[in-house]
Amino acid sequence: MRIKALLGLTAALLLVGCSSTNELTAAGQQVKFTDTKPAAECQLVGEVTGSQSNWFSGSGGEGSSMRGAANDLRNKAAAMGGNVIYGASSPSQNLLSSFAPLDSKMIGQVYKCP
Repeated sequence: MRIKALLGLTAALLLVGCSSTNELTAAGQQVKFTDTKPAAECQLVGEVTGSQSNWFSGSGGEGSSMRGAANDLRNKAAAMGGNVIYGASSPSQNLLSSFAPLDSKMIGQVYKCP
C-alpha cells in the first residue's frame, strides 16, 4: 500500500513540475522585444531560442505556453549580456504538433544596446 501511495505522489509531483511555465528572472525583466532594427551603436550578441515544454500541460493553453517560451527567450538573452530581442518569431507548427503537445518555441536576435 505504501508503494502505491509513494508512486502516486511521485507521479503527481512530476506532472506539476513539468507543466509549469518558465518564470521571468530579474535580469530577464530588463530585456525588451522590438520589431525595429536596433540602432548602429547596438551590438549583435547572437541568436537565441526560447522554449516551453507542453508535454504534460497539453497544447490547449497556447497563450501560456508562448508566454513561457518568451520568458525563456528573455532570460537567455539576459544571460548572454543582451537587453534587446529583435525579430522574435515562432517557427510554424507541423502536422505532428496537432496530435502531440510539442514544445512552444520562439527565436530572436539578441542585441546589447546602450
